[in-house]
Amino acid sequence: MESLLFIEDDDGIRLALSMALEDEGYEVRQAPNGEDGLVEFRRTPPDLVLLDLRLPGMSGFDVCRALRAESIVPIIMITAQTDTHDMVAGLEAGADDYVTKPVVPKELAARIRALLRRVHLQGKATTPLATRFGDLEIRREQGIVLKGGSELNLTKTEFRLMCEFADHAGAVLSRDQLLERVWGYEYLGDSRLVDAHVRRLRLKVEDHPDDPKLIVTARGIGYRLMSN
Repeated sequence: MESLLFIEDDDGIRLALSMALEDEGYEVRQAPNGEDGLVEFRRTPPDLVLLDLRLPGMSGFDVCRALRAESIVPIIMITAQTDTHDMVAGLEAGADDYVTKPVVPKELAARIRALLRRVHLQGKATTPLATRFGDLEIRREQGIVLKGGSELNLTKTEFRLMCEFADHAGAVLSRDQLLERVWGYEYLGDSRLVDAHVRRLRLKVEDHPDDPKLIVTARGIGYRLMSN
């Protein structure tokens, strides 16, 4: 049974969604604040974290950064419907996806399934040969990317995004294509997911992220990995 850790200070939301997700077949552990959430995470790492951004004390942003410093566990953040700034900031802090309040349990369950399915598919990758782009080396069988021989600290989503670019090097991939291929969403996705993750990926793979030479923007369409 796959396990989830739900960090949410609103008791009503936390209990109701936990019950709904247990009905979907997940084991759900709960924490009412960020500090307790990190303790619970370190005690027994879950398969996925649900994280409210507006937590008392230690904010959800700080929790997200702390998790990312030690783990590549998938993270779905929960934010208010109107908090566009929070959504972008949460993605850039390392979250893989987001849902807005009021949370629809079936939509949340669909997003969880999509993220976990990607993790499982990535774990089954059997491509034996490394792929190189300049000083970057993608080792799919190990699930890692090296830059100049040093391993980059990529999340599972960033790694999958890098592999998708590598599979279509030189071709422009639209945001909708990336949502479908990397996140597994056709209608549930948001193009801001793509933009935020590309920004994070550039910070790690580009020599000069503000002037990218590897992952370039096709204005009004999407992105392209330069093949040489």
